[in-house]
Amino acid sequence: MELLLFSSIAYLLGSIPSAVWIGKAWNGVDVREHGSKNAGATNTFRVLGKKAGITVLIIDISKGFLAVFMPVFLASSELSKEELIHIQIICAITAVLGHVFPLFANFKGGKGVATSLGVIIGIHPPSAGVCLLLFLIVFIVTKFVSFGAICSAIAFPFVLVFLFKETDFWLILFSVILSLAVIIAHKKNIVRLLRGEESKMSLFKK
Repeated sequence: MELLLFSSIAYLLGSIPSAVWIGKAWNGVDVREHGSKNAGATNTFRVLGKKAGITVLIIDISKGFLAVFMPVFLASSELSKEELIHIQIICAITAVLGHVFPLFANFKGGKGVATSLGVIIGIHPPSAGVCLLLFLIVFIVTKFVSFGAICSAIAFPFVLVFLFKETDFWLILFSVILSLAVIIAHKKNIVRLLRGEESKMSLFKK
């Protein structure tokens, strides 16, 4: 019952379509009809600017973090550390699914990168820090947000296992699944990168 309750709440948290709601409330614009037509932070940056983009980014990271950190406070005290982590993993998956297929936005959401970062912060903060640093380095050097996200996704399982010596099978499996999901979500970006057609974005320029 706890697993069903927490995973349901995590999905609903993930389903909060921040890019869609903020775009419509602040600018009267549905970001899914402009730019890359993706309901995520990156497209919000491009279509609506930094203020809206940063707000969406913070919300999307926060909802992923809250989804997996919620069981830490609300789960039964009888659960072992391993059992708690496994519940967090299920919540992480449902939160990301909620972002990609949001109940509150006709199941048309984003790619789940920011929400994925949020769930990693909640489950394994050190890995999240390394992956975020890698993303920023790749993004700043190449100016490709998608390439930074892909590199970070690929690195996540390796960082978890080889840098932080994680041994929990389900956590490692989750890292591989999440990594593959982010890569698959960026398949169109990968094609554009290979063709030299991917749009660049500067972190420092207006």
